Amino acid sequence: MKTLYFDCAMGAAGDMLMGALSELHPDRDGFLARLNRALAGRAVVSAAPDSKCGISGTHISVSINGREEGEEPDGHCDAGHHHHHTSVSEIFAFLDHAEADSAVIADAKAVYTLLADAESRVHGRPIENIHFHEIGSLDALADILGVSMLIHELAPDKIVCSPINVGSGTVKCAHGILPVPAPATELILRGVPVYGGSIRGELCTPTGAALLKHFSTGFGEIPLMSVSAAGYGTGTKNFDAANVVRAMIGESRSDAGEILELKCNLDDMTAEEVGYAQEMLFSAGALDVYTAPIGMKKNRPAVLLTCMCRREQRDEMLRCIFANTSTLGVREYVCSRYTLSRREESVETEYGAVHIKSASGWGVSRSKPEYEDVARIARETGRSFHEVASWIMSALNNAPVSH
Repeated sequence: MKTLYFDCAMGAAGDMLMGALSELHPDRDGFLARLNRALAGRAVVSAAPDSKCGISGTHISVSINGREEGEEPDGHCDAGHHHHHTSVSEIFAFLDHAEADSAVIADAKAVYTLLADAESRVHGRPIENIHFHEIGSLDALADILGVSMLIHELAPDKIVCSPINVGSGTVKCAHGILPVPAPATELILRGVPVYGGSIRGELCTPTGAALLKHFSTGFGEIPLMSVSAAGYGTGTKNFDAANVVRAMIGESRSDAGEILELKCNLDDMTAEEVGYAQEMLFSAGALDVYTAPIGMKKNRPAVLLTCMCRREQRDEMLRCIFANTSTLGVREYVCSRYTLSRREESVETEYGAVHIKSASGWGVSRSKPEYEDVARIARETGRSFHEVASWIMSALNNAPVSH
C-alpha cells in the first residue's frame, strides 16, 4: 500500500507542506508550471534550495505583483502589510474556473471550508459576512491549491500524520496578540493529537492545520513501511531546531496493524477477581486479554495481566483496568500485528447449522468449526469433541463421512 507520512515535529504551514511534497514529485518543474497556470497570474509560485540546521530542503515562495509575500506563514497573521480580504464565495468562484482537475478543486474547497468554519466560529459571525485575512490571501490560495495538486499527483493510498507540534507562547496577529495555538488553529485541530514544547512561537498555522486535517487518514507514529523517498519543506523562521516538515513515501503492508499491549502485575487479587477483570475488559471491546504466572519480590506468586487493544481504545481500557484491578500502574507497549484474512460461513449438516471459521494469507489456509456448535453436537450424539470436529471437517471437504 502506497503510504505518505508527514513528520510535523516542527508544526506545519502550507508552504512547508508544499515544499516537502514537491521534493517527492518526479517532475517538480512540471508541477510548478501546472500550478502557476491554475493560479492564472494572480500569484507566481517558485521553489528554491534552502537549509535549516544543516538539513537541506525546499523553500516555496509566492510572489504577488512581483513581490514575495512576507514572513508570516500563510496570511493568518497580519504583521503590518496588506492582505487581500476576499470572501469564501469569491475564492470558490475563482477555483471553479481554475485550470485543474475537478478532484483537486473539490479538495481545495474542502480545505477552505474547514478554515472558513473555524474563522466563523472564532469571530461569532456567519461565514458569508466575514472577509478572512487567512483564507482570502493569495499565498494561502497558492498553498492550498498546490498541496491538493501534489497529493493527487503523488496518489498515495494512505496518508498518516505525526502528532503536531503547535508551538507555545503567543503570536501577533491582525486582531492583536493571541495565544498559541491561535483560536482558529485550535478549532481545526480538535480531535487531532497535538503538543507544545519549549519553542516559542506559532509552529502550526491554520492553513497547515486544515491541510493536514483534511488529507490525513490517520494520526500517529510512523507506520511499518519501506521508505522509498523523503522530502523536506523549510519554513521562513529560524529556530534552534530545524524548521522543516518532512514527508516520507513508501510501501506499507495492508495486513500490518498497530495495536497496544497494556500490562500490569497483580499480586493481591484472587483468581475469581482476576477472571472478572478479564470479563470486563472483553465486554469493553478488548481484542484479547490473557494472564501469565510471575514471581515478584519476597517470592510472592503473582499474575501478569495483558490487555490487547487498538490505540483509540486505550483510555477506555485503562479506566477498566484501574476500576477492576488493584494495580497502581499500567505499562503500554506499541506493537505491529500481522493477521490472516478471516471469514465465517455456515454449513448445513444432519445435526443443524455449523459455523466454520476460516483464515488465509501468508501462504497458508486453515478452517475449523465453531466451538459451541461442536460441543452441542457432541452432547446430542454422545460422541467426543474430537470425533465431532473431525467429522464436520471431513464433511466440509466432501470426504466420506463415517457415522
